[in-house]
Formats: sequence, C-alpha cells, structure tokens
Amino acid sequence: MGRRFGQHFLARKSILERIALAACGEATPLAIEIGPGKGALTECLLALASKVIAIEVDPYLVHYLRQKFSETLSSGRLVLIEGDILKTDLAAFGPAVIAGNLPYYITSPILAKVFALGSQWKRAVFLVQAEVAARLTAVPGTRDFGYLSVETQLYSNPEILFPVTRAAFHPPPKVDSAIVRLEPRDPAEFGICDPPAFLRFASACFRHKRKTLRNNLAGLYGADRVGSLVEGRLRAEQLGVAELAALYRKLD
Repeated sequence: MGRRFGQHFLARKSILERIALAACGEATPLAIEIGPGKGALTECLLALASKVIAIEVDPYLVHYLRQKFSETLSSGRLVLIEGDILKTDLAAFGPAVIAGNLPYYITSPILAKVFALGSQWKRAVFLVQAEVAARLTAVPGTRDFGYLSVETQLYSNPEILFPVTRAAFHPPPKVDSAIVRLEPRDPAEFGICDPPAFLRFASACFRHKRKTLRNNLAGLYGADRVGSLVEGRLRAEQLGVAELAALYRKLD
C-alpha cells in the first residue's frame, strides 16, 4: 500500500517530532500537511497544532488514514482531503504553517503554490532531497545557485535545519534528504512590486546558465543595451536576488 506514487515514508520518530516543532513551535492554530502518507508526521503535528488539514492524493492511503484517525477526524481536529496538492485551494483554509515530505518531481510547483499564498502562509518546513535543499539555500557564485534559488529567496528566508539519511526511511530511498525551513519574506524588500514579472525576467537570465546576461537578455532588451551595463558581462549565477532585482529595475 502507498507505493504507487513512489513514496518513501520517514519512520524515525525523533526526526518527525523535530519537523513538527520546527513548523509549529510550541503551539499553532492551524497546520497544513502535504502528503501525510501513513500519518507519522500527522500525529506529531496534532500534538502541537489545534487543527491539522492533511492533503493526500493516494486513495489507498486516504482509506488507511480514515481508519487510523477516525476519532480525531470525528472531533474535527483533523481534516483529511483526498486530492492533488497542486489542485487544492490552500488559501481557503486561512493562515497556516505548512509541512510535508515533498516529492522530488513536483517540489518546484508546490513551492510556487505556497509562495502564491502571500500572507496566508506563516512558515513552511519541508523534507526534500539534499540536492534540492542545496539549491534552495545556495548563494551566488556557487554551482547550485539558479532560478529556483532566486524564486525561493525572493519569497522566503530558507534555512537547512539538518540532514536526513536514507536509513531514516522505509523503504530507504537512493538519495539523502534534508529538512528545510522557509520563513516568509516580502518581495518588496528587494523593490519588487510585480513578483511574477520579475521571475519571468529571472528565468530569462538563467535560460542558458553558462552564457552571459548580455546573451541571455539580448532578445528582450537588445544586446547593446544590456552590454552597456557592468552586469551584462556577468552570468546570472554571479548575482544575488538583490543584484538581479536592481538590474531588472534598470532595464524595465
């Protein structure tokens, strides 16, 4: 049961408790859990949150969870939603902390969905592959710094809390993982009033990662115009979010 979607269930209680504490603090009114699986993290979240909304796409696991948490579901402290997280209106639940084990293949769209909530998300703590955690928290000038780093750091202050070895899962995955905490950040800190437009610009900056900004942005602004700027000779990975935002304001 539960293997049709490629799940690897985190089984180590001490780690699950640390995730819940990082997300909820000592107590929180509402927590949203993405992909509860067999409910191991759900139990820890229920110990700290007044109410938990768990969203699970696998109908077999939903059936299992309904049996496991029948009393908590009846009390209303746990709400179980069978559905695709990417098709679920998270804003409908009100301000919440968000936690979960994010599948590698949909990590980016899930993050984008969380960031789109604006003030409706209070904190997010996610279990992700170690390489993804490195990209989310990367600094300019490093190999891991790219568009995903810019998007994440535009909307949040990301921090790797601790690594999680593959031995902590059942069944063990082929890669190591890490716990990442995201604290909300207002894009206005960077002087960005239209985040989607800026992210389209950032995407163009990283279109060909080994090319200079002059080459990547020539089609949008003209090679001569971009080339006249100091930044035009650099690659996008050499500029942090603040520097990319400054370049965006110059060109746009």
